[in-house]
Amino acid sequence: MGEGQGATFTATLPLMKIHLHEQQSDRQPDEFPDLNGLKVLVVDDEVDTRELIAFILQQSGAEVTQVASATEALQPLTQFKPNVLVSDIGMPEVNGYMLMRQIRAMPPELGGQIPALAKLLRRRLALTAYAGDVDYQQAIAAGFQQHIPKPVNPAALVAAVANLADMSLR
Repeated sequence: MGEGQGATFTATLPLMKIHLHEQQSDRQPDEFPDLNGLKVLVVDDEVDTRELIAFILQQSGAEVTQVASATEALQPLTQFKPNVLVSDIGMPEVNGYMLMRQIRAMPPELGGQIPALAKLLRRRLALTAYAGDVDYQQAIAAGFQQHIPKPVNPAALVAAVANLADMSLR
C-alpha cells in the first residue's frame, strides 16, 4: 500500500430473505395471468435477462424456448411455432428490428404473415432499454405490436404476453 498503489475496500451487505411461497399466496389472481399452453420464444443476447424473462414466463405457465441472437431465432420460429415472440432490440450484428423485418418477409406457413383470425396468431413483443417515443415508433414500424422498457417488470411482462396471446383469439 502507499501512494499510487491503489486501495482496497471491504463492504459487507445484508442479504434479503425471499419467501416465494408466502409471496405467491399473497398476490392477486389477476396480477399474473395464466399462460398455460402458450409457447413463447425469447430472444436476448444478455443471458441473465433472457433467463429471467424465461423464468417469469415459465412461472406463469408458458412453455419457453430461449435463444441468444436474432440469427438463432429463425429455426425455433419455424419448428417450435411460438404464439408470442419476446425479443430484445439492442443486439449485436442483427438487432431486433432487423429480426422482425426478416420474420415479416417470411411466408405465412413459416410464421411471417399470420392471418388476423388464426387461432394461433403469432404476436410480437419488443423488449428494449430504449424506451423513447422514437424507439416505440421504430418497434411498431418494424412489426412489433407492443413495446416495453427494461428493466422488466414481471407483472407487466406477463400481462403484455397474455394480452398479445388474447388478441389471437379475437
